[in-house]
Amino acid sequence: MASVPIAQQAESVEQKFQRLAAVWRAETGHLSSITRMCNHPAYQEIIALGHDVVPSLLRDLEKEPEHWFAALRAITGAQPVPPEDRGQIDMMAEAWLRWAKEHGYRW
Repeated sequence: MASVPIAQQAESVEQKFQRLAAVWRAETGHLSSITRMCNHPAYQEIIALGHDVVPSLLRDLEKEPEHWFAALRAITGAQPVPPEDRGQIDMMAEAWLRWAKEHGYRW
């Protein structure tokens, strides 16, 4: 059994999110396909963190809207973006942040 470095053992959900998000950004920044971006292993690892990562996703979304929508949808099961706003990243981010506040999320 491989041993996990002590630094990784103590890694918080926020730290793991930041590390994975940095990898995801670096490796998908050149892509135009949202599907390929969302299928990236780091993005999938973020989703696998489950509900504990939602505040990190929301904080990041509030700071600078990015394509965290599929991750939020996969984790929460929600789809608060009205059809007319789909594809408009700023409007999508606003819809998710509004939804999160209405559902008691704090970040």
